[in-house]
Amino acid sequence: MDPVPALREPLKKVLGPATAKVMAEHLGLHTVGDLLHHYPRRYEERGQLTHLADLPMDEHVTVVAQVADARLHTFASSKAPRGKGQRLEVTITDGHGRLQLVFFGNGVHKPHKELLPGTRAMFAGKVSVFNRRLQLAHPAYELLRGSDDDDPAESVESWAGALIPLYPATAKLESWKIGKAIQTVLPSAQEAVDPLPGSLREGRGLVSLPEALLKIHRPHTKADIEDARARLKWDEAFVLQVALARRRHAETQLPAVPRKPSPDGLLTAFDDRLPFTLTDGQRKVSREIFDDLATDHPMHRLLQGEVGSGKTMVALRAMLAVVDAGGQAVMLAPTEVLAQQHHRSVVEMMGELAEGGMLGGAEHATKVVLLTGSMGAAARRHALLDLATGEAGIVIGTHALIEDKVQFHDLGLVVVDEQHRFGVEQRDALRGKGKQPPHLLVMTATPIPRTVAMTVFGDLETSVLDQLPAGRSPIASHVVPAADKPHFLARAWERVREEVSGGHQAYVVCPRIGDEDDAPKKGSQKPPEGDAEKRPPLAVLDVAEQLAKGPLQGLKVEVLHGRMQPDDKDAVMRRFAAGETDVLVATTVIEVGVNVPNATAMVIMDADRFGVSQLHQLRGRVGRGSAPGLCLLVTEMPEASAARQRLGAVAGTLDGFELSRIDLEQRREGDVLGQAQSGARTSLRVLAVIEDEEIIAEAREEAAAVVAADPELTGLPELRTALDALLDEEREQYLEKG
Repeated sequence: MDPVPALREPLKKVLGPATAKVMAEHLGLHTVGDLLHHYPRRYEERGQLTHLADLPMDEHVTVVAQVADARLHTFASSKAPRGKGQRLEVTITDGHGRLQLVFFGNGVHKPHKELLPGTRAMFAGKVSVFNRRLQLAHPAYELLRGSDDDDPAESVESWAGALIPLYPATAKLESWKIGKAIQTVLPSAQEAVDPLPGSLREGRGLVSLPEALLKIHRPHTKADIEDARARLKWDEAFVLQVALARRRHAETQLPAVPRKPSPDGLLTAFDDRLPFTLTDGQRKVSREIFDDLATDHPMHRLLQGEVGSGKTMVALRAMLAVVDAGGQAVMLAPTEVLAQQHHRSVVEMMGELAEGGMLGGAEHATKVVLLTGSMGAAARRHALLDLATGEAGIVIGTHALIEDKVQFHDLGLVVVDEQHRFGVEQRDALRGKGKQPPHLLVMTATPIPRTVAMTVFGDLETSVLDQLPAGRSPIASHVVPAADKPHFLARAWERVREEVSGGHQAYVVCPRIGDEDDAPKKGSQKPPEGDAEKRPPLAVLDVAEQLAKGPLQGLKVEVLHGRMQPDDKDAVMRRFAAGETDVLVATTVIEVGVNVPNATAMVIMDADRFGVSQLHQLRGRVGRGSAPGLCLLVTEMPEASAARQRLGAVAGTLDGFELSRIDLEQRREGDVLGQAQSGARTSLRVLAVIEDEEIIAEAREEAAAVVAADPELTGLPELRTALDALLDEEREQYLEKG
């Protein structure tokens, strides 16, 4: 019998349509295999019950506890027959805390008979508060009995020591019902196809897949759970890394035009006019990129660089090398403000080398063209013509570049700035505009821990710039507790005035615009955590007005936000860059890439509403010149709150990689993976990206060796089967586009 169908059997055939429907709709489980891979979240030991004292409010919980007492109350009720209603109050205990259960009306009869003092059971329901006491109203419950063995002593012993798996559940389907469904399908685990090559499994002392599934769902000891998890982590890491290794291998089979800079061409002319020397890091990374560009298959490289490490310079040199070799290079930026900023700084850095076809243009000059969605029709027509004829060697723009109308003469390199702002589809659409696949350089200033890079961007080779250019200044960061110490906030505005009187400029960042009741942007805000979060986030327009009339009176204050007209935004940025504006009050439109070396101070209002990586990005806008930078994180959150600890972490280190680890530990890595997977549900169930760094690194090596030896996996049919199961359509598309 072919072993696959047993695990592919639809759940509705095995468990019945009602249960299968809930599993499909609420847990995304459709087949027997899906259910077997729905692992317990944790395990309860019957002898050592849950701490009832630590229950979270408004969450659906499962607890194991013993009934301490049960009382039936009768009360007058117009709705009940004979005018009398009944309420059953049951108190349960785990030896540490107590919890009240309450049942009403017709729901009291069964629990009144079954929940007698001394009875042990599992209870599931939503935690609420009544009369200042925690309670579960109408919880579902399952009585826990010992085995039906003849020897009562033995049955008590085995009962007390048993591990009860608690599954990720929903209000519609309790943990033990999922557990019972798993018991029904568990025999099929024997037919699970083992994806790990035998030599790998034996070499690492891992149990077989059927044994791992059995041990994770029905462990007898904690060692069983450890064995199972160790094995299942390897499955997840290895199968994912094989998928990525096959992507990398497939890319090496694609044709691309090698792009080598000519010895005395545009790149040499550009390097000769640079007023500074490149850092060792910039040289090393440039070498890696030029080596890739010289090959006849497409480069796929991720360039990670700390805020202000000079990534744009590295990218520009790569673009010039491609123009030298007769191709065109395009840079895709996530916002118009950033596209305009990049265009301005590239033209400035290149000088007469950016004046191709113009009077006064240098010998090797090319044309640098900007293309954004809000350009006027005439300027846009002109730009499109320059792209199609090849007149424009370098093109900088927003996703307007992806539209069908945009045609290139010979696209050789695509540079994507801030990868996390773009869907894979957008990156792919732009790459599709080359006659042959163009080379690809993806840049991010959000430091990504090594393991996340290996898991999310595993189809890209990685280069890291971790050295700041000479002359960059350190940034001092401090938390300003506005509610506890209002005088600290007053001092913050004094500091801004001091910076301005010293000839410098400042940013003030707010989470919201404020020209309407605009809700805070999804994603940039943190979940509520107390009274300070009940008011709406501070808004740019309000704060700018208050500052101009109050603590910063007499200074030139301007605003910048995403809903302004593009020309207005550009004019504001130009005035700020030229030093005509003292203080710019802005939303996070300034988060990425805005470069004004004279701006030395930043005050972030409601800093607790931003994520760790976002704060680090924002802070990178100051300290870009020779004067030291200052970043003040203003918050009203109390000292003991998690938000304050998060801000303390940001103030405590300038190491973006350290902060990205903290950020990832506080969010779930599923968010990170989901974001990169174009919305696909993360397949990682037991593998933790941060904790399991070693496994991921080893799995990547093993996977690369397996794919190098047998790209089609013809000798490993079980691994192919597992790969097909992992890569459901959505993820397959994601990796195809990677």
